[in-house]
Amino acid sequence: MSKAGIALKQVLETHQITQYNLAQEMGISRSNIHRWINEVGDPVGDSILAIRDALERINPAAAKDFKDLYWGQ
Repeated sequence: MSKAGIALKQVLETHQITQYNLAQEMGISRSNIHRWINEVGDPVGDSILAIRDALERINPAAAKDFKDLYWGQ
């Protein structure tokens, strides 16, 4: 699993954010989120930033955790 996928899966579980909720906030299909957290595909640079931005709008603490897990503290 990609570093982003691992971080995203952990953040969604910890903060009880659904794949659907994140996908809706990002304006993408839930299947994209599913692929990222289940090792089927890796998000690219722009998607990483979009994940961070969407998490920030949903739950700023989740965005902080994602940033810390993905980019380091």
